[in-house]
Amino acid sequence: MINIIKNLIRSARPRQSAKNGLVLVPLFFTVNIWWAGAEPSEVALIIAKAAITFLAFSALSSAVYLFNDLRDVEQDRLHPMKRNRPIAAGTLSPQIAWGALLILIVLGLAAGFVISVPLGALNTGYVALNIAYTLVLKHEVILDVMSISAGFVLRAVAGTLAINGTELTAGGLTSRIDLNISPWMYVVTALGALFIALVKRRSELDAAGDDAERQRSILREYSTALLDQLVVIVAASTLMAYTLYTFSSGITASSNVPDNNSMMLTIPFVAYGLFRYLYLMHMKGKGEAPEDALLSDRPLRLNIFLWLGAATLILLLNA
Repeated sequence: MINIIKNLIRSARPRQSAKNGLVLVPLFFTVNIWWAGAEPSEVALIIAKAAITFLAFSALSSAVYLFNDLRDVEQDRLHPMKRNRPIAAGTLSPQIAWGALLILIVLGLAAGFVISVPLGALNTGYVALNIAYTLVLKHEVILDVMSISAGFVLRAVAGTLAINGTELTAGGLTSRIDLNISPWMYVVTALGALFIALVKRRSELDAAGDDAERQRSILREYSTALLDQLVVIVAASTLMAYTLYTFSSGITASSNVPDNNSMMLTIPFVAYGLFRYLYLMHMKGKGEAPEDALLSDRPLRLNIFLWLGAATLILLLNA
């Protein structure tokens, strides 16, 4: 029984949950909206909703990993690292994996609907997108990485829906949170996720060598030259989109970005993060496992914390 639990946890890939931290970004980037006019109990409720959404997406993404391992078991056995996954190695039975998968999906969807119907619907869409990815989209060139990017955008939107509509009481008056996050933030999310997906494909192609097509069939449609060009284009576009986000108070009236353009002070953190990730891909060979780059590289982790801290401080000072 203990071995079964250990293998289930390995298959659920808890290290990958770092990606789901994206659902908490709207919580940070709207702190100037809800912090100034909320009671302590209301702040706790807002944070709790965001945390539950994070756990819901962690459950759903783990279910997706199980589904992917069940579908790709034969290809995984040809991969030097993936062949050690419990299902591919034969240490976790498919029946148990299917059971855990269904339980995780039910829990993840239920948590979303408990918070709000729109969030529950979005969680359902996230599951549908990933099923479509596993069955069809990951076999279509370009669409494979774009669908991965779409999954990250759904995470960001989920973070907004999680805290939207929460009631705040200030001065005897009750109001509801109605978040108006700049559309540029979603553009940045989409491009940033596309950048990571392209880097991952580039690293997979480089590491697999002659076995690339056997390990992941879509790799036959890519070349290192093509992926290098796409990575450069998307990296530059991501930095430009984030720069526009920091000035979006003058672009869209719905933005919560300070009018004094002080958010531009966070641009160097984003630039460093992109450059550091490219460095890790080319010099350290960590592009194939984004979660390893995030969790194991101290400068990258520190940069992320500094970016979040600086952005939160700027928003609070301009609340």
